[in-house]
Amino acid sequence: MSSKFPVILPLGAPLRRQAGGLPTLRLAPWHGVALASIILLSSAAANAATGGPIHASVLAILARWTPLLLRGFGLNILISFLSMAIGTVLGAFLGLGLITPSRPLRGASWAITQFFRNAPWLVLLFFMIFLLPFHIHVGTVTINLPSWLKAVIGLALPVMANVAEIVRGGVRSIHPGQWEAAESLGFTRRQQLWLIILPQSVKRMLPPWMNLYAILTTSTTLASIVGVNEVVSLAGQVLAAEGSKPYLLAPIYAYVLLMFFVYTYPIAWATQRLERRYHVRN
Repeated sequence: MSSKFPVILPLGAPLRRQAGGLPTLRLAPWHGVALASIILLSSAAANAATGGPIHASVLAILARWTPLLLRGFGLNILISFLSMAIGTVLGAFLGLGLITPSRPLRGASWAITQFFRNAPWLVLLFFMIFLLPFHIHVGTVTINLPSWLKAVIGLALPVMANVAEIVRGGVRSIHPGQWEAAESLGFTRRQQLWLIILPQSVKRMLPPWMNLYAILTTSTTLASIVGVNEVVSLAGQVLAAEGSKPYLLAPIYAYVLLMFFVYTYPIAWATQRLERRYHVRN
């Protein structure tokens, strides 16, 4: 069984990757300040270019459309929650398949993990949108499959593969002496895994799992390309409703970025704290 993938990289590494090869999300307070500054400076630039009271009107436009944008952002959060939940459950089983003594099961789990881990997320979204039907008939009951639900399934697949790598890496990070000690005490392999190894490895899986969720949340904007009315799609509709005014482009999309920052910064901050606490040195 291959163990060439690092579990938790050293804290001093210049480029840090976790969660199955995904880069660790690094956010700082100045990112939020920069986004807020973009909104204010672009509004002031529009005011200077037009010679009119645009500065106040840009902020008024943002305030007027905020409820709609927040409703779209809520759909992004819903998609991220459901995709992460489905991907975590499936990825946990797939990750256990990566460490099973059974060679056929381990090989099949490895093939599935590598395929969905390396497949472009947008391609998986397109596959789900066009592959899954719009309606499912179960007897006399018709179940609708809206685009956002298909996006949930499409995003859950790469999450599943990355969670599988997190589980594999977390289990492999436990010193082999733990297995040997449990075996000497008469524990079966299943008891060793569930009672000894997994309780110790869960805390090491948590930081990359949280990092993966933060990355997934920002990636939900891909759903706009396949017709889901999330916050980026609604931002485009706001621009169209306001007459596609060029000076609104930067403030509106910077406002959307600010929403993502406010949501993901606490996750990124907690992830860094947990990394320092549960850091494993090579």
